[in-house]
Amino acid sequence: MGEDTEGERKKPARRGVDRRTLLIGGAAAAVGTAVLARDELGRLWWRMPGVVKRREEGAVDAPGAQWVAASDYNWRRADRPDDYPIDRVVIHVVQGSYQTALRVFKDPAHGAAAHYVVRADGHVAQMIRELDVAFHAGNKSYNERSIGIEHEGFVDKKSSFTDKMYAASAELTAGICRRYDIPVDREHIIGHVEVPGTDHTDPGPNWDWDRYIRLVRAARNRPQKPGKTAQPGKTAQPGESAKGQAGQKA
Repeated sequence: MGEDTEGERKKPARRGVDRRTLLIGGAAAAVGTAVLARDELGRLWWRMPGVVKRREEGAVDAPGAQWVAASDYNWRRADRPDDYPIDRVVIHVVQGSYQTALRVFKDPAHGAAAHYVVRADGHVAQMIRELDVAFHAGNKSYNERSIGIEHEGFVDKKSSFTDKMYAASAELTAGICRRYDIPVDREHIIGHVEVPGTDHTDPGPNWDWDRYIRLVRAARNRPQKPGKTAQPGKTAQPGESAKGQAGQKA
C-alpha cells in the first residue's frame, strides 16, 4: 500500500464551503438563511466539545484481534456508521511482511494505513477502529465508506496467501459484513485495484476471489454464539477478546 492522497493533514480536503469551520468556529449564525443539510450536521455534531465518542484504550472491533495503534496522521476520527455508512470492504496486499505493514502504518510520514493487518499464520492486528476513517483506499469517498484489510505478502507470489490467512481474513470480513449488513459479493468486497482512481494492483491475480467469497459467505452464515459479535459503533464484549491481545507479540 502506498501513500493515500487523504493522508496530508496539513492540507485537509474541503467539501465546498468549510462547514466545519462555520459550525465549530461559532460562525453558524453568520450563514443567515443558508440551510445546512441534516446529514452534514450529523457528521459535524460529534466533533463538538464533549460529544466525541469515547474510545477505550486497547479495545478492538473484531474478537481475537490484537490492538496495534496506527499513527494518528494515517487516519481521522469519525462516528461511522452514523456519519458515513459503511458498505464496502477493501482487500489489500502490502508487498512485504506483516512487520513491514505495522511499521509503515505506525509511521506518520507514510500517510496511509488500513484498519486491519492479517499475517500468513492467520494472526490479525487491528490498527484503527472501524468507526474511524482510515487512509487506505486512495479515494476519499471510498475511505469514508469502507474498511480496509491489509495482508502480508506479495501479489506475484501465490504462496503468500496461505490457508490460515484466507480463513482468518474471511472470518474478519464476515464479521464486518454482519455488523454493517454488507452483502457478501464482489460488488461490496473488492480489491484495492478496483477502487476508482487508484494506481494499485493488489491483491493481484494470485488472490483466489472465488475461494475467498465462499469462505466469507460460510463464515457469515455460521450461527454466532450470544455476545460474540460487536454491534456497529460498539466494542466487542470483554469476555470475547474485546481488548487487543496486548501481551501477545505482534
